[in-house]
Amino acid sequence: MAFPSSETERAAFAERIRGALEGCCPDSRAELAGSLGAGTADAFSDLDILWVAPDGRFPDCLEQAVAALAAVQPVGSVRHDPDFHRSDRRRLLFVRFTGVPLFWRLDLDVRTASVAGDPSYDTGNPAARAREGEWSRPASALANALGAVKAVARGRDEAARGLLDRGFARIGEPDRATGAWVADVDRLARAAVRHEPDLADLAAQITALAARQLGGA
Repeated sequence: MAFPSSETERAAFAERIRGALEGCCPDSRAELAGSLGAGTADAFSDLDILWVAPDGRFPDCLEQAVAALAAVQPVGSVRHDPDFHRSDRRRLLFVRFTGVPLFWRLDLDVRTASVAGDPSYDTGNPAARAREGEWSRPASALANALGAVKAVARGRDEAARGLLDRGFARIGEPDRATGAWVADVDRLARAAVRHEPDLADLAAQITALAARQLGGA
């Protein structure tokens, strides 16, 4: 049976995630953020959650997060934003669940209580950034391909072009977006898989989604 994909079901799913995070780490709090938090989400919005952990429990909360999320819905993949990979008080996790719409990625911003109100903490700090090899450029490029599908679906062609161009550049490909969106997404997805074959299944899902969603674009 397909996982429910209505906005009501997405909101309920987000609430289950919030509860699981707070339940696995005493005295933490998880809040909806982004468009869901602002009440401006559309059909293509992902799940943005700010998870505030007590300073002394930050490592423990991070260690338990994936297991807590997997108890809500099986987890397909977890990526760490390279900008905060080594931050002492912040992480940004991109979590993809299996069996749910591709648009329902969880962007989990984990901060300690001492910097909870500072969205710029460690932004641009070289010491916080991942070293080369500690993050996957192809996986990041593939995320851009999915982001481009969402952008075109929202009528934001220039944003889609930028996402695709940056995706190609991230993996050293000389290709660029042409505006033939389904073909562009397919080329970026295939390029990402050439660099990292383990991404083949997700790439196939994204290209199939692009064909369904943007076939007339």
